[in-house]
Amino acid sequence: MKVVCPSCHVANNLPYDKLEDQPKCGRCKKALFLGKPVSLDAATFGKHVQLSDLPVVVDFWAAWCGPCKMMAPVFEKTAGAMEPQFQFAKVDTEKCQAIAAQYRIQSIPTLAVFKGGREIARQAGAMSESALKRWLGTLKV
Repeated sequence: MKVVCPSCHVANNLPYDKLEDQPKCGRCKKALFLGKPVSLDAATFGKHVQLSDLPVVVDFWAAWCGPCKMMAPVFEKTAGAMEPQFQFAKVDTEKCQAIAAQYRIQSIPTLAVFKGGREIARQAGAMSESALKRWLGTLKV
């Protein structure tokens, strides 16, 4: 399976049974799973959502948004608990307005799950850690 490195953004081929073995990137030698979300921008967003064989959970947020600030630690804690079954990423909608427009992000925070380059699920609004884990657990990925 392909896993995109959160540091150098290169797709790595990795046997499925090695996901739990703390794999490292073949190019930059850094960990493929950091236990926290990776910040994506216009140059890196497509690589992660289109090339990764893992589902990528994206938090669309903005720095001025109160609910986004409340959601940030929950999202980070969930990333630590649920990697490597999912990869977690954040997109600042103020800095990446074209991505937000492309995916019709109308309220923030909005969480979207991508698999194989397409959006498979979406949830708007802040969530508790248990609600987020429950929602991700219901997805057929």
